[in-house]
Amino acid sequence: MAVSAIHRWTDRPPCSSIFPGENITDMDLSLIICTRDRCEKLAQCLESVRGLGFERQWELIVVDNGSADRTVAIVEDFARTFWVPTRYVFEPSSGLGNARNAGLKIACGEILAFTDDDCYPASDFLQHIWSAFSDPGLGYISGRITLHDPADFPITVNVSTTPLIFAPRSFIHVGAVQGANIAFRREVLLEIGGFDPLFGAGSLFAAEDLDAAARASAAGWKGEYRPEVVVSHHHGRKAADAARLKKSYGIGAGAYHMKLLLRGRKFSWFVRSLTEVDRRFKLSKIMVLWEPVGAAKYAYFYVTGRCV
Repeated sequence: MAVSAIHRWTDRPPCSSIFPGENITDMDLSLIICTRDRCEKLAQCLESVRGLGFERQWELIVVDNGSADRTVAIVEDFARTFWVPTRYVFEPSSGLGNARNAGLKIACGEILAFTDDDCYPASDFLQHIWSAFSDPGLGYISGRITLHDPADFPITVNVSTTPLIFAPRSFIHVGAVQGANIAFRREVLLEIGGFDPLFGAGSLFAAEDLDAAARASAAGWKGEYRPEVVVSHHHGRKAADAARLKKSYGIGAGAYHMKLLLRGRKFSWFVRSLTEVDRRFKLSKIMVLWEPVGAAKYAYFYVTGRCV
């Protein structure tokens, strides 16, 4: 297959016109990686992507969320020697919710898989994702996230090997899905309006992944935790970084729960979140202590009409 070149788009053209001479109207899967000013990490991530085995039609989309480093050059160099169609998208509006929406906007795949620029997907990552979505009622999945470097602090990982099913119209609790390893049907993300720009790293609140899964659940889609879908997280954070990160996650969790009440009109889910405070407190006192701040901030944005 001919080497694919990098393509830049600000608006999504018809999929059949993106690669002249290549018929990708039946693209099965899009792998979307969002990045910002971490070109060295991105380069390592992309090298792991090179080792993915998947026999169906798929594409790679790298969304640059306003980088000022060598991100463009890294993607260009990689694309020259990668046999899979590779596209670069520049999204100047900061925040992971905005970046993921930029990927959604141009993606051609039936299934959209997301991982982070500091993650290394296992070689069978895409194959297991595709197999999971053989169930037509499945709208989204989250997979296992292992710690790549044992010297890193064990945070933002999920090493459980026990499969889980999230029934349609069920409450999705904090930690159930993680954005370093998630996938959605494209039609599901379009149905729910994509990711909330207020949520995600670089925005006001964390938890854009959890919020999207909750809205998919509310729309009647089933979700699953699939431990066979694996990425290795090379985040580099140490114990000294944990408190700041947990503060951010706590604010995001509070905003997520308040959004369930104010925008989702899910009073029973909001009550459920309150009943789980003790469980969350045992996992992280810092997170729970910051949740009221996130709830109050989201309520302010809702009252002032600044929520999408």
